[in-house]
Amino acid sequence: MATITEKILADHSGKKEVHPGELINAKLDLILANDITAPIAINEFKKAGAKKVFDKSKIALIPDHFAPNKDIASAEQCKILRDFSKEQNLNLYFEVGRMGIEHALLPEQGIVLPGELIIGADSHTCTYGGLGAFSTGVGSTDVAAAMITGECWFKVPESMKFIYKGKLNKWVGGKDLILHTIGDIGVDGALYRAMEFTGGVIENLPMYGRLTICNMAIEAGGKSGIIAPDRITEEYIKKRARRPYRFYSSDKDAKYTDIREYDCSGIGPLVACPHLPSNVRPAVELFEITIDQAVVGSCTNGRIEDLREAAEVIKGRKVHPYVRMVVIPATQDIYRQALEEGLIEIFLNAEAAVSTPTCGPCLGGYMGVLAKGERAIATTNRNFVGRMGHPESEVYLSNPAVAAASAVLGRIGDPEELGL
Repeated sequence: MATITEKILADHSGKKEVHPGELINAKLDLILANDITAPIAINEFKKAGAKKVFDKSKIALIPDHFAPNKDIASAEQCKILRDFSKEQNLNLYFEVGRMGIEHALLPEQGIVLPGELIIGADSHTCTYGGLGAFSTGVGSTDVAAAMITGECWFKVPESMKFIYKGKLNKWVGGKDLILHTIGDIGVDGALYRAMEFTGGVIENLPMYGRLTICNMAIEAGGKSGIIAPDRITEEYIKKRARRPYRFYSSDKDAKYTDIREYDCSGIGPLVACPHLPSNVRPAVELFEITIDQAVVGSCTNGRIEDLREAAEVIKGRKVHPYVRMVVIPATQDIYRQALEEGLIEIFLNAEAAVSTPTCGPCLGGYMGVLAKGERAIATTNRNFVGRMGHPESEVYLSNPAVAAASAVLGRIGDPEELGL
């Protein structure tokens, strides 16, 4: 009578079973930090008097938020990661030119795998639930302790079950499903709960869509998001995995604190309006909202399939004269593939700017920071006040097709308005 989450946590804590609310100490398969969060963890690691990490092959340090270095301060941050990685001889340090946005890079490289227990000093670490792993964001001090011990404490979360039925409409994908869900339950509707995504639609959803859904579990307050691994997972993982992995699944009589069912045939392309990911409306209702910027990228929607979707919409068209469009492939391999497939040429012909992999504007870093009064539509995951720049700017969240259509129209729009 256990959920997939409870089974993973039980096995990693050496227990036969665990129950919601129970405090456990569990062994970790991977620890992650970036150029914002790792310097704090490294400082705490040294303050604790530690000399060596518990396992140099299980710590990933990725400079991706303000990298390539935006300014002197970010250069100093990134240098701390590099120096510590050299000192500890870490196997999983990714310098600019090899790095990518962490939550796209680690699955792509087979560094995170089904059945694993992963923590990261970044809230969107929950992305890896798309592979059938239990992954969650933690604070930098937790990462420091974990780098020393290889363990972390958890309160076993309750689980919520979300069942998606029906058939997806055109231009609707994982981003729309998770926006619909957050719009239903709110930004605290899954507070400290494991969000388990199931149903026929999920079973047929490609891996990039699954990763997108789990990526935004945190936007509903979730401790984690997770999808039971299956044939699609196996197909994705078997050519990437760097070590053995294990598929877990929930028992049929597992207990959930809440179960929600959605008919996906009634869901169209959606947009989350300022200033919450739960403020969701159909894209077609927002035709009066003009924009200044469109962003396609981020750990949510910067994978090759996302770029293909945006390119399909914008091919043969031009970005609106008073709009800037920024396209950010999430990793070097995605960038290379987009180049080989002609997607980069499509974006350049449309007069969009294409960036090297970086989190960039998602967190108001750079490569697209907003001025006072400006509006952006973005495939990113958060639209809080000041998230992408000035406190009086606005961010609308959408899938890549809607973002690309909006870039052409100069206002929020649906790809069907372009005859697609």
